[in-house]
Amino acid sequence: MKTRCAWCESTDLYRKYHDEEWGKPCYDDDLLFEFLILETNQAGLSWITILNKRENFRKAMDGFDAEKIARYDDVKIAELLNNAGIIRNKLKVNAAVSNAQKFLKIKESGTSFKDYLYNFTDGNVIVNQFRTLADVPATTSVSDAMSKQMKKDGFKFVGSTVMYAHMQATGMVNDHVVDCFRYQACIDAI
Repeated sequence: MKTRCAWCESTDLYRKYHDEEWGKPCYDDDLLFEFLILETNQAGLSWITILNKRENFRKAMDGFDAEKIARYDDVKIAELLNNAGIIRNKLKVNAAVSNAQKFLKIKESGTSFKDYLYNFTDGNVIVNQFRTLADVPATTSVSDAMSKQMKKDGFKFVGSTVMYAHMQATGMVNDHVVDCFRYQACIDAI
């Protein structure tokens, strides 16, 4: 039997996400953007709620295509707000549009989104050595700095807790507990 981080043991979907995605270093701008949309929608909700709606988000938001999302008009936003398959929060839907625009602005400046984010970690994956879930923080000085800069750059719903969860999900930080079978695999993927 595999030893996993305790937070993922409640459902098969959670285990699959933990085993295949969470904490695995991601360097793809489009996937980093997808997780930004998902994490900003998670604010105030449980992550399993978002995972259960992920495919609905993918369909409703054009496969997380930032170019398309950045151009959503009032008709498309109204359509999203009537879609029970996603989080129907006007502020979060509008934030997705705004964040897509900011994401594209970064890329248009000649900087990848990956480099924009990894600038806060000096280009490195942060490898922690936590023994229990209770040891894992909700925020760090890095996520504080990232959040502050992203807000300054016009991103929405990017508080420090959201950005630390984004860092964890995309493997910018390895917060698998040390006895989890994914801990070393995520280090090996750096």
